[in-house]
Amino acid sequence: MHAGRLWQIARFAVVGGINTGTFYACYLLLHPWMPYFLAYTLAFLLSMAGSFLLNTYFTYRTHPTWKKFLLFPLTQATNYLIQSVALLSLVHWSGLNTKLAPLVAAILAIPFTYLVTLRILLPTPPPPPPPPEPARHHEPA
Repeated sequence: MHAGRLWQIARFAVVGGINTGTFYACYLLLHPWMPYFLAYTLAFLLSMAGSFLLNTYFTYRTHPTWKKFLLFPLTQATNYLIQSVALLSLVHWSGLNTKLAPLVAAILAIPFTYLVTLRILLPTPPPPPPPPEPARHHEPA
């Protein structure tokens, strides 16, 4: 892995920390007023727009487009699915406290979210066309 990719992963982690902090603060504010899973879902949705902008500009150093914005929820859907399964498992099967479980679930989802976000915000460009074959010169006989 080259240094540019390592810095990108580091920036992704910083954005993830900011996004997780935003998400968790929203969750804690909503948790007393509604069931934990509804509070979790609303907090997750509230933090998505900031995550898109931070990942676009800071992590992957690219420009936002409507296409990327419309595809970005796929990264969050992946994240949401992994976190949801982890959250429900941690609460119901492991007995983890409902205030701590979302934070643990968010950490478990990081590698999956990075890979999907990378694919959407920096799609692999098509390979360049092969170079033309050099012209063949025929020598006179």
